[in-house]
Amino acid sequence: MVTDTDGYMHLVQYLTEHLGIFENSQQHQSAAEDTVMELFEEQLAAQIIMVCGQNPSLSFAQRNIVIREVDSIVYDLEEILARVATHKATAEQTLFITEFSCLIKNLFDQEIAKLMAT
Repeated sequence: MVTDTDGYMHLVQYLTEHLGIFENSQQHQSAAEDTVMELFEEQLAAQIIMVCGQNPSLSFAQRNIVIREVDSIVYDLEEILARVATHKATAEQTLFITEFSCLIKNLFDQEIAKLMAT
């Protein structure tokens, strides 16, 4: 659905281009008690809840596909951010993670719109 799109590949590339935000994160004052991965998981969960809430006509099977896609995205994030996943998130990282999660939601919005149009 989402993970096999060009848009997703561009977002992964966007993340890798901005990995500098996550470098040396233990040297900076953390802004939250959450780790980088916990923050990603929380933000993605909130965005997907909004996606499902905005699309009540999604069937149970379609919602399961969305959940599997999110699991795949989290796995990709764990792979990309393995070295810093357990570091406490800084303010700059928190902003980036929030923005990135919104971009993921936009991909789901686009794909669900295509799905519902057919």
